[in-house]
Amino acid sequence: MNSVIFDLDGTLVDSEPNYYESGRRTLERHGIADFTWEHHARFIGIGTLETLEILKDRYGIAAPVEQLLAEQNSAYLELAGTRTEVFPQMRELVERLHAEGAAMAVASGSSREAIDAVLAATGLDRLLTTVVSAEEVAHGKPAPDVFLEAARRLGADPAGCVVFEDAAPGARAARAAGMGCVAIPYVRDTADDPAFAAAGLLFPGGQAEFSADVAHDWLTTRRPG
Repeated sequence: MNSVIFDLDGTLVDSEPNYYESGRRTLERHGIADFTWEHHARFIGIGTLETLEILKDRYGIAAPVEQLLAEQNSAYLELAGTRTEVFPQMRELVERLHAEGAAMAVASGSSREAIDAVLAATGLDRLLTTVVSAEEVAHGKPAPDVFLEAARRLGADPAGCVVFEDAAPGARAARAAGMGCVAIPYVRDTADDPAFAAAGLLFPGGQAEFSADVAHDWLTTRRPG
């Protein structure tokens, strides 16, 4: 069985609405009142820190990015414990893989505090105990660092790992890491992004189309490399 590395936000859990709301509140505190979901969607798959660096420059926000990050993390954590849902088919797949003893990890662009809060709130923390945040590596997605660190912690060869991802930057990172990829686009309009073309298994319809059975069957028959 391949080792499995899950992206968190938009892949395992539907946390993007919380990220949008926490980002909107943070920007509003600094005088930006017109940040829409459409604006947020362009940053799905990119780490929170990198996103805030871009937004700080774009809107000319005076506050240091470290302050913006602390404010958004605070707002996000307030929302995460009560409003985060696990995608049902994803939970089924994780529980099945856990029962089979598969090596699994979470690798996310979110802060470690945010990751831990979501995993605890959803009960996934008992199933997924190896966790890597982009804060812990040199470069976030689309660089491969976070996935390579997850493989290292699992003691796995990158070629024997499969990444589950919902966003194009993550799919690029998986390919750069030399790993297989199962793509479940969170934003369906991005399903034809070239980054997803190299995925070993693609669910163009996103979570509405995702099947734990299909993904499990593909994992058990995939040959590394």
